[in-house]
Parts: sequence; structure tokens; C-alpha cells
Amino acid sequence: TGAMEVYQEVAYWVVRGGIQAAQVKHVLLNTTLTSLKSSRLQGVYSLQLNEFLQRLERFTEESVPAFQHYLDLKAALVEEQKKSLRLDEFRPKVMSAFVRNKLINEVYLPLVGDNLAKQIGTAGKGTRTDRMGLLLLVSPPGYGKTTLMEYVANRMGFTFMKINGPSIGHEVISLDPAEAPNASAREEVEKLNLALEMGDNIMLYLDDIQHTNPEFLQKFISLCDGQRKIEGVFNGQAKTYDLRGKKVAVVMAGNPYTETGGKFQIPDMLANRADTYNLGEIIGENASAFSASFIENALTSSPVLSKLSSQSQKDLYALMRAAEEGMSEGMTLEGNYSPTEIEEFIQTLRHLYKVRASIMKVNAAYVHSAAQEDAYRTEPAFKLQGSYRNMNRLAEKVLPLMNAEEVISLIEEHYQNESQTLTTGAEANLLKFYEMEGRQSPEQMQRWEAIKKDFTKQKLLGGGENDPVSRIVGQLTTLNETFEKGVESYAAPQALHAQTIAHLEKVIAHLKDSN
Repeated sequence: TGAMEVYQEVAYWVVRGGIQAAQVKHVLLNTTLTSLKSSRLQGVYSLQLNEFLQRLERFTEESVPAFQHYLDLKAALVEEQKKSLRLDEFRPKVMSAFVRNKLINEVYLPLVGDNLAKQIGTAGKGTRTDRMGLLLLVSPPGYGKTTLMEYVANRMGFTFMKINGPSIGHEVISLDPAEAPNASAREEVEKLNLALEMGDNIMLYLDDIQHTNPEFLQKFISLCDGQRKIEGVFNGQAKTYDLRGKKVAVVMAGNPYTETGGKFQIPDMLANRADTYNLGEIIGENASAFSASFIENALTSSPVLSKLSSQSQKDLYALMRAAEEGMSEGMTLEGNYSPTEIEEFIQTLRHLYKVRASIMKVNAAYVHSAAQEDAYRTEPAFKLQGSYRNMNRLAEKVLPLMNAEEVISLIEEHYQNESQTLTTGAEANLLKFYEMEGRQSPEQMQRWEAIKKDFTKQKLLGGGENDPVSRIVGQLTTLNETFEKGVESYAAPQALHAQTIAHLEKVIAHLKDSN
């Protein structure tokens, strides 16, 4: 026993008033432990019991609580930083309604995969060293651009950095957060710079770029070529980010078909580096997969077909064929369904085919109208939409007990409600929809022809209703039409004479006002 331990023992018994022989125990207080599996102790440890118990007590009462406090403080700081950096928002989340259908498997994923292979390389010796490029997705709203890329990011383990174009706006032209005009724009630019600062395993996704300034998009030109460099500002410090060899994918998505479509301007040098795909207009050999995707994506929305979403897709395709061909004999299904359920599936699919036909007509008319220059239009712009979202909303209400007329009424009611959001264009868009469906009444047909005629007249006049010259020309045009009608119906010359005088008085009054 060491001298210090002896002194402590003697002091203890002095305080107690002396040693009592009955309380003395002869025990071994120190020993040598061997064959320990520890590189630090080299297999031998000299144990002194009193000193060991003191260290154990100090460890239990001081070190353990201090370490636990350290862990709690560390967790609190990490959680605080996670909230300040909004890290939960960067984790890709796949929607519960996402359906990996044939269109995604056979068309979208190969397209996206080829582009990502160009941007981040592939595994193995054959990987590209000249990593470059950009993936540009365009479509009307509701075709799953963001959902698709979030699914890909989730499966590839990317940090999904979604930059919101409308929050950035047309005023932002710099990657410096300090130059952003408002808090929401500054927050998005800071998030963009955070993605660049992370620098690896990132999918940089710029959404709704039609709401951003082309000069802002120009900043990404050098990032999307072989240099893989971009200038940024992080924590107030300007930096040049060199991302060559890093797993960084750049994806941009936009909708050129909106009212702000005229602002959908991609810098030429950026467009030249992009692989551009339209998700809302699949034609050619993939048209059948595009058509089927409307049904596949509506599975989770349908109260009847939702049972199939958790089953083999082979069952769905077999039922779709039975609904198309009108025959269910000899059909083999992997799931266990009752005959009543199978009949309900088939009847619901038949109704959804009618819904899909109308939706795809609307989609085609919307894309065709949006692609036209205003100067060449012969009728008002068509703004009703036929996307997956519209299909899903209608699928929610389709039931197998409905008849054909009830399904048609459901479709018409849906677009009547949607047309109300178009204010002044509601009537024209709804009449165009009825024309496409072949369900215009004689009165609606007459009204639609009158609207198209007035539209053409207004386009020829130009200048708008508040332009005095346009009003005068309009009056003269009306006067000419009155003369033509009067010549055709010569039976009422007095009425024609009075009507002519009235129009001439209006023309003269307008001329005086304009002078």
C-alpha cells in the first residue's frame, strides 16, 4: 500500500478514537492483472483498490454527468443548426400518391438517366471525365416534373436543393443574397449558395424558371459546361466554386405555357448545354405509354381502383385490356379479388377512359393555343388545362354505378368550375370546350361564332377600347355591316334610314371628341 493511503487510513482511525481489533479485516488491496486485451496497458495492469474506488467514484459523480451534459448540448446545437439551415427541407420526399408507371420506366427514367450520367458520371472504368450539361424539363403544370426529380434524388441519395423561381422573381439577377429585394428572395439565394458550399452529392433543382430573370440564369452557364465552375457568395464572402469531379446535377423546370410564358427565356448559351424534354406532350411510339399514365397516376385517387395500387401492376394492365376490349373471359390476375370487385374495376376503368379522352383533348388544345403567337390567333386563347391533377380530381368522383351521361356531366361540371377562375375568358373557354366535346347547343354554337368574329374584329382594329381611332373605325365597320344587312333585307328602308343617321351622328360625335 502506498504511503498516502496509509496516512488516510491512520487518520480515519484516529478520528474514530482508535483501532478496534474486531473491525480489522485482513484483505489484499493491490494486485497485478495480466493477459488483458489492451494495447494501451500492454496486457498488464497494477490494481490498487482504494485508489481505483476513488477514481471510480469521481468518474461516476463528475465525468459521467459532464459527458452527458456535453451530449445534450451537442444535440441541442445540432438541432438548432438544422432548423436554421432547414436541412429537413433538403431531404427528398416521395409523395405517397407517386406511381412508377410504364411512362416513367420506359421513357422518363432512361432520359433522365442518360443526362445524369453525363453530369455526374457512372460507376466503373468507363465513366466520363468531361462531366457537363443540364437537364431542362418543360410542361404545363400538373405533369409531375418536381415529383419525378424528387423520386430520382431519393433513390440516388442526393440532397435535393429545390430553389423556388417565383420567390426569386424577375428582379434578382445576382447570386449575392445581400442584393435580393425581399426576404423570400434572399432566403432562396442563400439556399442556392448553401448547395454550392456543400459541393457534393447535390441535385440543384430550379423550379418554375419562367418567373426568373434570364440574366440570373446566365450565372449557371459555366456550371453547366466542362468547367463546372460558378461564382457565389456564402456568409458575405465571394467565392468561386469548382465542382469538377463532384456529384452535382443541375436540373431546371419551367412552364412556358402560362400567361407569363413570354418571359420564359433561356439564354442561348445555357439552352445549348441543356437536354430539354417536354413531359406534357409525348408523341410517337411513346404516345400509348403517355395515354396509359393518366390511368396509372389516378389509381390512388380513385376510391375503387386504389386497391390495385398496392398490387402487381400486371393486374392493372390486364383489367385495362379487359375494359378496352369489353371481354374479361380468360383474364388471369395475381391478386385475390371477388367477381363483384373485378366488375367494379372494369366499369370504373371504362368511365375513366371517357374522362381521359376529354382530359387529353383539353391538354392538346391548351398546348396548341399556348404555342400560338397572339398576332396569328383566330379565336381567344384557350386556358383550361388537362393534366394529371385534373385527371385525379375527376377520378375521385367516378363510381362504377354511374352511367355514361353522368360521367359526361361530371366532366362538364369540373370544367365549368375551373373556367370561373378565368374571369373574362370564362365564357369563351367553356364554349371552346363544348365544341371539342361535340356538345354545343345551337345557341352556344351561334354565340361561339359571334365571339370568334368579334375577336377577329378587335384584333384588326387594334389600339383597344380606349383608343378614339379604334372606336371610330369600329363604328364605321358597324355602319358598313348595317348597310349590308339593309341591302339584303330591303323591306324596311325607313328603319334603315333612321339607323344610318344615328350611326353617322355617333361617328361625327367621336370625331369631335378626338379633336
